[in-house]
Amino acid sequence: MAPLELIPIKPTLKENEEFLLHADCMTILPMTLDYYKVVGYRPPWISYFVRKEGKYVGGAGFKGQPINNKIEIAYGTFPDCQHQGIATEMCQELVLLALKTNPQVLITARTFAEHNYSTRVLQHNSFDCLGIVWDQDDGEVWEWVYRKK
Repeated sequence: MAPLELIPIKPTLKENEEFLLHADCMTILPMTLDYYKVVGYRPPWISYFVRKEGKYVGGAGFKGQPINNKIEIAYGTFPDCQHQGIATEMCQELVLLALKTNPQVLITARTFAEHNYSTRVLQHNSFDCLGIVWDQDDGEVWEWVYRKK
């Protein structure tokens, strides 16, 4: 199985020209650049497009830099790449990158408060559900925390 590549999304449109020809990337890119204006651009705590076997398969990243030694991850596959285990690999890569950067960081994720594909991805990656929290964008959600091995 070929490894995933995390391709950094840079802070300006001009620096991201390689993504401009990919329709799925173009739906995410403007939102990501706007998000950087709010949370900043501090590698490796940024967003990435994910490539596998030369094909862009989704996006993944961190929702800003760690605050109080806590980081939140997010990931998603493009429509034609869903249900192939790619999101599980994305989640694993984000965990590895976070722990390589700061072995003490607490890694979290949030999902809608229902069992779904994303909750299975987190469970397969050693995350435990802590319960319901309030998210300013999504309302009541489940918060998950990575259980270090």
